[in-house]
Amino acid sequence: MDQSFDDFVHSHQQTLVRYATLLSGGQGEAEDLVQEVLIRVYPRWDTLDGSRYAYVRRAVTNEFLSWRRRWSTRHIRPTAEVPEGQVELGWSEPDERLALELGKLPRQQRAAVVLRYYEDLTDAEIASLMGVREASVRAHVSRGLAALRSVLGSSERVRGRGHE
Repeated sequence: MDQSFDDFVHSHQQTLVRYATLLSGGQGEAEDLVQEVLIRVYPRWDTLDGSRYAYVRRAVTNEFLSWRRRWSTRHIRPTAEVPEGQVELGWSEPDERLALELGKLPRQQRAAVVLRYYEDLTDAEIASLMGVREASVRAHVSRGLAALRSVLGSSERVRGRGHE
């Protein structure tokens, strides 16, 4: 049975926003990123084959990787107030700290680490999604984890879970 676009958004939006938050480093940016992707995907929704979640996740990743290149064209003004209706991510303090430190990594490293440990993808899947070689994925993950360990220490959260 094909899932309608509305049902898909209802079922997966929070997961996609969490994923995009880890990539972008901020919930507001993540919500914008996911919204932009969903707007682009909607007109082609009925023509998508295979896993629609995988397709949208890849689109979010690609949008994140290209969004940073267009950063200078965006005008973002910080505000001291938190907008009403913000999605509660339900993260603990260590998770929030990890997300903040992830935000300091270069975008390729951040994407590789998030895809490995948040989405639990293999090197081959990450390489395909990011459009790089598997060796590049391993290098990005290794460098990203080393940077996180230097800041956060060698806690279980930062250690690989059987992928290294």
